[in-house]
Amino acid sequence: MRKRLLIIVGAAVVLGGAAGSAIVFASRPAAPKSYVTTSVQIGGGPLNLVDTRGRRVTEKDLIGKPSVIYFGFTYCPEVCPTTLAAMTTWLKALGPDADKLNVMFVTIDPERDTPKQLSLYLSSFDPHIRGLTGSVAEVGQAAHNYNVYFQKVAVDGGGYTMDHSTTVYLMDRQGHLADIIGYQEPSADAIAKLRRLVQG
Repeated sequence: MRKRLLIIVGAAVVLGGAAGSAIVFASRPAAPKSYVTTSVQIGGGPLNLVDTRGRRVTEKDLIGKPSVIYFGFTYCPEVCPTTLAAMTTWLKALGPDADKLNVMFVTIDPERDTPKQLSLYLSSFDPHIRGLTGSVAEVGQAAHNYNVYFQKVAVDGGGYTMDHSTTVYLMDRQGHLADIIGYQEPSADAIAKLRRLVQG
């Protein structure tokens, strides 16, 4: 059975990369009145995506090794590159322990984020970070499994950006949610969480 956690789901989301994390643990300080407390399942369920080398990745690939999972998109102007740069710092701090993690960047914009585009984009960050994409339906299923909010938003002059939540999910060896890292969480705190994930 997938792990159930009481979390606070925030009304704030990210327009192409602007606001803070959309979920935090209920054990943290009391949330503003604009937040709603609910019990949801994070992770588990079917997963069927493809990495930058064209290899299929399913939920079975997340079993036996802790995972760090972040949903975003390569055309994101601020939040995604900021988060991936932070992840690069965290992974460098872990040293050899970084090899003990699955680290995945899952696009929420599969129409533009092909395996080739993801590979090019992620070349600027730590090589442990593995890009995943798929069909619109496959990406939608993955986002649903992790309670990730995302929505296409039209921009002036044509084209679009993406609203999306910003949480980094830390999953244990059994594929259950162990912890989260919020947007712009202090690096020392994030690294401590990753060390606990590796050791757990």
